[in-house]
Amino acid sequence: QVQLAESGGGLVQAGDSHRLSCAASGSTFTPYGMGWFRQAPGKEREFVAAIRWNGQNVYYADSVKGRFTITRDTTKITVTLQMFDLKPEDTARYFCAGSNFFRSNTYSDGNWYDYWGQGTQVTVSS
Repeated sequence: QVQLAESGGGLVQAGDSHRLSCAASGSTFTPYGMGWFRQAPGKEREFVAAIRWNGQNVYYADSVKGRFTITRDTTKITVTLQMFDLKPEDTARYFCAGSNFFRSNTYSDGNWYDYWGQGTQVTVSS
């Protein structure tokens, strides 16, 4: 059983930088890729960023491209989302997800992810 645990959520000001982390534990887990999704109140879950575990590909939603950076640590089985220039519209609960496989055209589809964390809240005040 694989568990994912996010950390780093909080209340920040618009324009601030902030970092979220996600650690995997439980059964031996070597993901094909890991991603971050977010869900704001009253809205559907949306893709934020993903990374193939071999580090060859990273993917970003247009809304965060150039502001967010996803990285992974293959020894600790962690994935980090570094967020810059945060905006009030970035306010959401952020979820870490791990995938055993996704294609280059499905990395943004949550259905291709097998493991999910409980999420961590990020609130950006204006």
